[in-house]
Amino acid sequence: MLWAMVASILGGTLLLAGIPKLRDRDGLLTVVKGYRLLPHRMERVVAGSLPLVEVLVGTALILGIAGVWAASGAALLFAAFAFGLTANLARGRRDLDCGCFAFSAHEVPRIGWFHAVRAASFAVAALVLAATGSAEIAPLERLIGAASGLLVVLAVVAVVQIKAVVHVGWRPVDDYLTSASIKLRAVSAESRYGS
Repeated sequence: MLWAMVASILGGTLLLAGIPKLRDRDGLLTVVKGYRLLPHRMERVVAGSLPLVEVLVGTALILGIAGVWAASGAALLFAAFAFGLTANLARGRRDLDCGCFAFSAHEVPRIGWFHAVRAASFAVAALVLAATGSAEIAPLERLIGAASGLLVVLAVVAVVQIKAVVHVGWRPVDDYLTSASIKLRAVSAESRYGS
């Protein structure tokens, strides 16, 4: 059951990453080019095929189809992502869109070590899945494990979505008050010390 749960978490992650990329191929091409790791001709190939590969591997992991092959494919994908992130972080290039799940439209895109460690952790988990195989899992155990894994993925998505809307300790008026406070201090300093 644990195998199916971990496979579903990794598969759900790949589905969450791949589906938005299917809808925004131009955005993905921009992200791939931004990493500056591939020859120009390969950028289009990767941007064109990556979403489909993510969706296929993710679906195979969730359904338990070709378990070892799907887990190996996921390990390769996550290892490639970890390499790309780490290479750019090592070069000091943090102002990139991760390209992980969707493309930043509302905030300044930035990658960090969290992204690289997360991708590397997923690669290790997928390697463990590939090494252990899934042959002896009973159908009911697979179903319960898959449902549990998908529930974890959905909970994470819910938390991320809520976090995007709700900022603890922050209110919309704070943005206005911060700029007003800065202006008030400037005017106060000007009147106090003269211009």
